[in-house]
Amino acid sequence: MGEVLSVNVAVPRPNPAKQTGVTGIDKRPVTGPVQVHAPGPRGSGGPPSGLVGDQIFDTRHHGGDDQAVYAYAREDLDHWQTALGRPLPAGVFGENLTLAGIDVNGAPIGQEWLIGDQLRLQVSAPRIPCGTFAHWMAEQRWVVRFTEAVRPGAYLRVVADGPVRAGDPVTVLASPDHDVTVATVFRALTREPELLPRLRPATALPSSVRELVDRRTAR
Repeated sequence: MGEVLSVNVAVPRPNPAKQTGVTGIDKRPVTGPVQVHAPGPRGSGGPPSGLVGDQIFDTRHHGGDDQAVYAYAREDLDHWQTALGRPLPAGVFGENLTLAGIDVNGAPIGQEWLIGDQLRLQVSAPRIPCGTFAHWMAEQRWVVRFTEAVRPGAYLRVVADGPVRAGDPVTVLASPDHDVTVATVFRALTREPELLPRLRPATALPSSVRELVDRRTAR
C-alpha cells in the first residue's frame, strides 16, 4: 500500500518555451481535500485537469481524460534531488500527486488504484518530457537526462470521482494480465521504438499510442 504525500495544483508562471506564454508546471501543495473528476476528452472545452483548482494552459498537448492526473514518486524525486544536488519539493516536476510506497514507473498500463475510499484512478501512460519542463528545471541536457533515467511518472485516468488529500492510502485494486509497464511504454516512445510492438497487449493506452503501435506492427 502506498500513500499520498502531497496534492499539488498549479501556480501560473510565464512560459517562454511555448507560444501559450503561460504554464501550470509549477505545482504547489494544498491543504485539505481536492475533488478529482474525469475532465472529458482533450479539447472538449471543459477544464482540462482532473483536479478542481488546477490549471493547464497548453491544452493542445496536455490534459483531458488520458492525462487527468499526473503522479510522481517521492522516491524518484529523491533520486533526482541527489543527482542534481538541490532540494526538490513536492510538485516541482508538475505532478498533481506526490506518492510514496508505490512503484509508479513499474505499474502496468491499465492498473487501477483506489485512493482514500472513493477515488479510483487508472494508469494510462508515461509523461514525455518537453521544452516547458526543460526550461522550468533549468538543468543542462535536462530532457536527455530525464529520458535516460527512465523515471517518467504516470498519467492517470479517473475511473470514479472522489476527493484526494495528503495522507490518503493508495491501494492497487486490479492489474491487467500483461507486463507492459509505464517504464516500458516510455522507453518505446522515446529511445527504443523497436519496443513498440510489445505494447500491443496494453489496450488501456491512449488511442494515439495504440494507433502508433498498430502502424508499427502492420509494417
